[in-house]
Amino acid sequence: MCLWPEGGVRGKGGTMPVADLTTYRRMLDRARENRFAYPAINVSSLATANAVLRGLAEARCDGIIQVSTGGAAFASGTALKDMPLGAISIAEHVHRAAQRYPIYVALHTDHCPADKLDSFVLPLVAETERRRAAGLPNLFNSHMFDGSALALKDNLDTATRLLERFTACELILEIETGVVGGEEDGIKADASAKLYTTPEETLEVARRLNPLGGHYLLAATFGNVHGVYKPGAVKLRPSVLKECQDAVVTRYGEAARFHLVFHGGSGSELHEIREALDYGVVKMNIDTDTQYAFTRPIAGHMFSHYDGVLKVDGDMGDKKAYDPRTYLALAETAMAERVKRAVSDLRGTNSTLFTG
Repeated sequence: MCLWPEGGVRGKGGTMPVADLTTYRRMLDRARENRFAYPAINVSSLATANAVLRGLAEARCDGIIQVSTGGAAFASGTALKDMPLGAISIAEHVHRAAQRYPIYVALHTDHCPADKLDSFVLPLVAETERRRAAGLPNLFNSHMFDGSALALKDNLDTATRLLERFTACELILEIETGVVGGEEDGIKADASAKLYTTPEETLEVARRLNPLGGHYLLAATFGNVHGVYKPGAVKLRPSVLKECQDAVVTRYGEAARFHLVFHGGSGSELHEIREALDYGVVKMNIDTDTQYAFTRPIAGHMFSHYDGVLKVDGDMGDKKAYDPRTYLALAETAMAERVKRAVSDLRGTNSTLFTG
């Protein structure tokens, strides 16, 4: 495990923080040029955030730690369910812990529909603005606005306003055109939703957003579905991404080529994932698979040590067995291994920009 000794990472200025905008852009450009992608892992606790840092470090790959609306609410505690508070708490931990790992990580917030912008993303942007005014680095590096349920014009009207504000404080915007099927964190696609982005839609994205001069990621859909599926159950058409890229490059030139995001990857065949990388996917969201990886060893521990974790027939049980640290350590290790597998699937092993 390639971690720095106690005392922190040794780099310029003594420590290596969460990636700044320049480093984040270098990460994304390098991934597109070399046809690999960064795993963007959803977390909801310090334990899951630590698992991602460990997995990325052991794979020698930079990556993205992200928080959804539901994950953020959970992280604040079930009594509060305060999304900004939970997201800030996780982000502040990552800012501290990342200094001890020889990789770069970016902090991102996942799907945020229009009706939750005011209660989730915008308070986090305001927090970053306050930090910058105090001479501190950004809290998050990027945020997703999910306007896919809106008409394209309304989606891009909101995205335009966000990108203007984001650009002023060195944040990257992620948007989505088309709809990812299935359900995640209570956001459920309609059964008749259009699951394939068209070249015409992406041309309009480029026409509206590129002149603003900011930086954005595009989640263009090509049959993606959120949720749990057996391998081969999800029918993807990665060629949709190539069609969209080709249309934009033909109209606006090579500089307009998108940095694409892949949502809803569970159940996808490896060859489909890698074909998507060839067409410009630089970020792949991973949640379902790492949730299972985290939970599976906990379930195994409970079954194997049921007489220790339970006070069966009035007995005393075994404190070591029911101490949460025992099974959460197993969960962290297993999730870190799943992160490493994701890095390998995305061709990212040994790709870190970090040089020490």
